Amino acid sequence: MSGMRPTGRLHLGNYFGALTNWVEIARRDETFFEVADLHALTTAYERTEDIAGGIRDVVLDWLAAGIDPDRSVVYVQSAVPEIAEMHLLLSMVVPVAWLQRVPTFKDQIVALGNEIATYGFLGYPLMQTVDIAIVRADAVPVGRDQLSHLELSREVVRRFNHLFGATLTEPGALLSEFPEVPGTDGRKMSKSYGNAIDMADDGATTTKKIRSMVTDPLKIRRHDPGRPEICPVFKLHEIVNKPLVPEIALNCRSGELGCVDCKSLCAEKLNAFMEPVRARRAEIDPASVDRVLLAGASRARDVARATLADVKDAMHIS
Repeated sequence: MSGMRPTGRLHLGNYFGALTNWVEIARRDETFFEVADLHALTTAYERTEDIAGGIRDVVLDWLAAGIDPDRSVVYVQSAVPEIAEMHLLLSMVVPVAWLQRVPTFKDQIVALGNEIATYGFLGYPLMQTVDIAIVRADAVPVGRDQLSHLELSREVVRRFNHLFGATLTEPGALLSEFPEVPGTDGRKMSKSYGNAIDMADDGATTTKKIRSMVTDPLKIRRHDPGRPEICPVFKLHEIVNKPLVPEIALNCRSGELGCVDCKSLCAEKLNAFMEPVRARRAEIDPASVDRVLLAGASRARDVARATLADVKDAMHIS
């Protein structure tokens, strides 16, 4: 099981960092993919009018990336109300200190301000736990930097099972090496940084953004020697242009390859790589998104109802 918040159109960081892996996992396992609109409220509670459009954009990008709704359960979090009810029940047994020690809790308050330090934001990791547990997921695709988040979910499940008997499935980590995709300013690609290249960007927009990317600050003129290991454009080459990476690195270091030509080659390869994804997105009937989500919610609720019933029985709640 995995999910994303509906923050609008997805970018290449989402695509290479998660979606390509999701598609591979879905070919061999039963999978649940959730559009986490309730989670979006923890930081966007003053801009709720944007969430509905964000849901549609996220699902369009998922389908374009290759997520098959006939094989995977694709649904919106709030369309499965059992999640909210089970979150309330589990909140009664989870110590506040467990939630306060989650690394992103203090980090995001520092980054985004005290106004997000709400009751709901504190409980965000517990709702993530419920997202996983309510569909009986036994594996969650994560990178090594996310293991602490999953470990909290494992602790919550163990505590519940200790108190009320073996009821919930303890999820394991499906470790994946997600590439860190650089944005146009060299930092990790993120909408909040304004440095993203969207999956749905057309070729001209993508090329323009690649041309604006920062490179090695010491490589000022064409024949200056470069340091590809610190260049974000080179990191994109490593993702979409692997066969030529050794040659590009050699020519960058020698000064034979200038940044303008390097960026042009990167944009060309990236556009070719993403063209099938963009073509699939353009062919999707937007009305089909509603049908996908309606069917997905029905399938997810079938599982969620059974899990919630087991939780209530274990807690002796009718």
